[in-house]
Amino acid sequence: MASVSNLPAQEAPHPFEEIFAEQKASFAKNRMPTANGRIRNLDLLHNAIIDNKDALIAAVNQDFGNRAEGETLLAEIFPVLEGIHYCRKHIKRWMKPQKRKVPLLVAPASVRVYPQPLGVVGIVVPWNFPVFLCFSPLIYALAAGNRAMIKTSEFAPATGDLIARIIEQTFPDKTVVVVSGDAHVAARFTSLPFDHLVFTGSTSVGKMVMGSAAANLTPVTLELGGKSPAIVHPEFPIKEAARRISFGKSINAGQVCVSPDYVLCHKSKVEAFCEAFAEEITHRYPETKNNEDYTAIITEKQKERLQGYLKDAQSKGARLIKVNPSSDNLDSTKKMNMTLVLNANDEMRVMQEEIFGPILPIIPFDTTEEALAYVNQKERPLA
Repeated sequence: MASVSNLPAQEAPHPFEEIFAEQKASFAKNRMPTANGRIRNLDLLHNAIIDNKDALIAAVNQDFGNRAEGETLLAEIFPVLEGIHYCRKHIKRWMKPQKRKVPLLVAPASVRVYPQPLGVVGIVVPWNFPVFLCFSPLIYALAAGNRAMIKTSEFAPATGDLIARIIEQTFPDKTVVVVSGDAHVAARFTSLPFDHLVFTGSTSVGKMVMGSAAANLTPVTLELGGKSPAIVHPEFPIKEAARRISFGKSINAGQVCVSPDYVLCHKSKVEAFCEAFAEEITHRYPETKNNEDYTAIITEKQKERLQGYLKDAQSKGARLIKVNPSSDNLDSTKKMNMTLVLNANDEMRVMQEEIFGPILPIIPFDTTEEALAYVNQKERPLA
């Protein structure tokens, strides 16, 4: 993603830049939407999602090449509907003026805070959960009385196209607008002077988004990933630890910003954990290639990236344990076997970059304090 300063000066305005100006003008005519108006917008969105539930599931499945219906319901559809319910319940209370205490120096004055909408909120959607991470921030933007512009991911085109149609039909007054395009379009989108900008994605792109927004002093909410650790305490039942971690790691084939990125396990229990983890994954997914419950990698490029991590680790002394290796050959698919990485070290790419896939390094430790120190000396992850 490029910053706005790198764009050619003679470049003609993009249509969404004109739409943004219209959004700002429309908001200026109604700067404080009523509670009933906000609730109506949420009801419209709720009904649209219910009506298009099956189509959304099919679109996500098409983009991934395979995504379990249950995963899309559990991780995308249900949380959005719950979020709408939560906001509807609290909107009127959130809108009420809030009293604040004042110091004696200004008594008998009184102070109140009046919550107000910001204006036009920009939302940049990632590809891993293209439904939830589109509608979830939109819910709160609408609940707060804002208008919104959404940039969908070019790596989930079927879902993005469907969401654009849903939004256009649901909000013909353009309270919400959807745009699509590649990284160049995303750069121009994040350079617009939004009243707030929401981005979910990688740390590297997050830095560029914040850089683009800084030119306009646009407040930014970043939800980034990182190398989220899971620590197995020496006294915790090893099979239960493997069961819980395998569930978190296998959802969306590890393509989750809060997926366990690596495991810290007492050195005396590493082999037992690996065995229990492999058993759990094999039990959940007895075969991989034709298993509709096992999610594929979003693109061939992402699969090549993950395979590159494994090759790099192996060349630097790692031992790879491919879970359920008897599965059909996956070379012709976008799927990957879950793979454990032993003897991993900080010289390997798999320990330097967020994995975001079905690869799980296991790091041994002697004491819990040692494990905590290992985590704390690294950059803070999302989870």
